[in-house]
Amino acid sequence: MSLNNGLFQLGIDLQRGASNTQAEAQAEVIEFKAPHAEVTADSSSDERKDFFIVKDGEKYAGTHLIIELAGAKFLDSIEKIDAAMRECVEKAGATLLHIHLHHFTPNGGVSGVAVLSESHISIHTWPEADYAALDVFMCGDARPHECVEVLRAHFEPSDVVVDELRRGKGLV
Repeated sequence: MSLNNGLFQLGIDLQRGASNTQAEAQAEVIEFKAPHAEVTADSSSDERKDFFIVKDGEKYAGTHLIIELAGAKFLDSIEKIDAAMRECVEKAGATLLHIHLHHFTPNGGVSGVAVLSESHISIHTWPEADYAALDVFMCGDARPHECVEVLRAHFEPSDVVVDELRRGKGLV
């Protein structure tokens, strides 16, 4: 896959059109990565800067929530999903870089991602089964647990299941 095609599939460069040269494409990748590089800076030492979390005596890269919504509504609505993701980002205190959502036919399911400075929120819906699967992964001071109530309010599920992983625990 070409770099331009890969960037397009990630939702990068959609506003400006495809690059004509490899140098332009590399410049765009550097420009895109710059906000992430700034976000991954904190003072864990004089030489190394990061946004690792220390909680309950453990150091880890970030909190990853696996969220399942059952008996949910509005799972075929791009507008409702976009609004829910944006509110999740706001309530969690995260920084939105980009949202890309894709609407499938004929069942109306939606798959997408909100790319954050602190990582991401992803969603895949099965409206025919009233089911949605989400990943909410955030590092630093972001509050990913705040997303659960936002999702509950937007999609009115009959059941919500949340599993939590501490990514990088014992590795960072």
